[in-house]
Amino acid sequence: MKFTDGFWMTREGYQIQNPTDIRDIVQKDNSLTVYAATKYIRSKGDTLNGTLLKATYSSPMPNVIRVTLNHHKGGVKKGPVFELNTQEANVEISKNEQGAVLKSGNLEVQIDKTNGWDVSFLYGGKRITGSGQRAAGYITGPSKEAYFREQLDLGIGEYVYGLGERFTPFVKNGQIVDTWNEDGGTSSEQSYKNIPFYLSNKGYGVFVNHPERVSYEIASENVSKVQFSVEGETLEYFIIGGDNPKDVLDNYTKLTGKPALPPAWTFGLWLTTSFTTDYDEATVNHFVDGMAERDLPLSVFHFDCFWMKEYQWSDFVWDEAMFPDPEGMLARLKEKGLKICAWINPYIAEKSYLFDEGMENGYLVKTADGSVWQWDMWQAGMALVDFTNPDAVNWYKSKLEVLLDQGVDSFKTDFGERIPTDVVYFDGSDPVKMHNYYTQLYNKAVFELLEEKIGKNEAALFARSATAGGQQFPVHWGGDCSSTYESMAESLRGGLSLGLSGFGFWSHDISGFESTASPDVYKRWVQFGLLSSHSRLHGSTSYRVPWLFDEESVDVVRDFTKLKISLMPYLYNSAVESTVKGIPMMRAMLLDFPEDPTTYSLDTQYMFGDSILVAPIFNKEGDVRYYLPEGTWTNYLTGAKVQGGRWISENHDFKTLPMMIKPNSLIAVGAVDSKPDYDFANDVSLHLFELADGQTAQAVVVNQAAEQELTVNVTRNGSVLDVRAEGAGKPWNIVLRGIESVSSVEGGSQVSGANGVVVTAATGANALTIQL
Repeated sequence: MKFTDGFWMTREGYQIQNPTDIRDIVQKDNSLTVYAATKYIRSKGDTLNGTLLKATYSSPMPNVIRVTLNHHKGGVKKGPVFELNTQEANVEISKNEQGAVLKSGNLEVQIDKTNGWDVSFLYGGKRITGSGQRAAGYITGPSKEAYFREQLDLGIGEYVYGLGERFTPFVKNGQIVDTWNEDGGTSSEQSYKNIPFYLSNKGYGVFVNHPERVSYEIASENVSKVQFSVEGETLEYFIIGGDNPKDVLDNYTKLTGKPALPPAWTFGLWLTTSFTTDYDEATVNHFVDGMAERDLPLSVFHFDCFWMKEYQWSDFVWDEAMFPDPEGMLARLKEKGLKICAWINPYIAEKSYLFDEGMENGYLVKTADGSVWQWDMWQAGMALVDFTNPDAVNWYKSKLEVLLDQGVDSFKTDFGERIPTDVVYFDGSDPVKMHNYYTQLYNKAVFELLEEKIGKNEAALFARSATAGGQQFPVHWGGDCSSTYESMAESLRGGLSLGLSGFGFWSHDISGFESTASPDVYKRWVQFGLLSSHSRLHGSTSYRVPWLFDEESVDVVRDFTKLKISLMPYLYNSAVESTVKGIPMMRAMLLDFPEDPTTYSLDTQYMFGDSILVAPIFNKEGDVRYYLPEGTWTNYLTGAKVQGGRWISENHDFKTLPMMIKPNSLIAVGAVDSKPDYDFANDVSLHLFELADGQTAQAVVVNQAAEQELTVNVTRNGSVLDVRAEGAGKPWNIVLRGIESVSSVEGGSQVSGANGVVVTAATGANALTIQL
């Protein structure tokens, strides 16, 4: 929200009071509280009839500093609040006449008393940002409403990213962003997943600890500042440090929660009924069998909204006219090797039998007079489950539990954005704060049920809405996109922004949700979709099976589905890394190459795990222009070697795209291409790419319980490759990509392969010596 009129003036009707004269700094335990008058105090009389603003600095964990700005603290504090994970930080505090310093790990805040209001944040002794004169401010509006704002310095060449899944330009400089969950599609400034956290390319992040609307002016109101503001008497935010952007995400997700690990089967191809299409069991079997007949590996079948009878969503009862034997149907689908996902939402239509149950027991959100809140948008007479009521949560879970017993494995938790603010919650929560936070309670309840019934690391959602901390309940997808190249690109922008907001796993509707894609858009989106963390064919008014587009689409789906499945040993280890470090599987280039300024604005390509660069193609002609950092990169699909440190222009048919392997990489490739949940370590092939002299490449293979089964290191010394393995209890081999022959092998045998020499370790061997 803008409070000024240009640089000098304040908007008409608003009054801004800035901390100006620091009067005292008080240390209490491991915190510092700064008391500042909003004018310079020259005499004791100046202290009368004035405002005293407070800023308290503390540390909830190493390398994170909490800042609480406050005017009046006596107001009633209503939830909800973000659940934060705190840990003991070894805080160092020093004070003198000039000011004070609070240090946590390598991050510190310096308060200078001699220069008005002057607060600096430093990491490793280097200033990263700060708040100076006229930056922080307590504001009253035309109707005496109160706001608190902060303005943090934005340096020359500094870029801001994140703030959730945003489809606007990837770099947020110059934008106005309000964190308010809305069902706005992928082509506007609205977002399903608003996260009040941004990441700077200078190597720090800022998390605003408010679930309600946070208004950001990013180099827009003041072009050298990031401004954020909330309504009320208090503003709290965290400065999050790290040695690099990945470390910052690690620290942020330590604070707000690490992503859970989705089960391996979720990484295969999902097929849905689509939204408003007509379907019954025969239709479902026609598509499932059609995929099998064409050798198209399918892992999950999803039933979208109309598995329930119209006007009765959500009653969680199969439409008898279409599905007279749901238990039998699901059993028959599971015999074909499929997992089952069912669409749900948190709304209860009046025609649903659950409406009366919910109304009579107080399980539905109410209005101020005690009535059940209802409207006719989406479903007639729709009400909203009150997840602040523990009994309502258990009631909702009990209805889903019936579906799990029938054979459902996962839920698509749709909606959660259209949440009213003129309502009353069971626990007295502030309805404005609950607007964004509602989705957290909704997704948490469903995810917890799956963990309780199916087990840890077996739970998976397909969720649309989220707030901070929502990364703990994967997977999330990008919402309602259109069937165009432009929408494909905006979807990728949204996914990269979400990844820079702490979310490890992300998907999108392959070929677009709205309308029906042309065959070329379908095939290009299939390439992109199957090189995403999760892959789903879904649409609105038409089916998305490939043979309805053209025969080449069938081939493209087959090739890229099998490709992804074969990469599961590499991908699942990347997934585990996401749960440990909080970094996304699909990464904006700046995360892996923070020292290369060319990567700072790249939003049409990404890293897929540590070693694979993907540049989707956004046109019918197959033309693509992408950037490669320094080094010799190899196209995984074609074997072509390309020198980096420059922009590359290429043309590709529908069977290839830039899928470039970073030099000094060891990629674990599985022996199976028919299903994603297999024994990743058995007969695994470790593909070695462009290992430089004196360098070591490593591959780690985990099992489906996230336990390390095999770790292989390859070190090059001149013309000798020294290979060392730990946990080599199953057959494995090394593929020397692009190398057609070697002089000798000790500890194994060699044969020529399509991609280079294949060196197979002897049974039980944990070491190889290869003379090139």
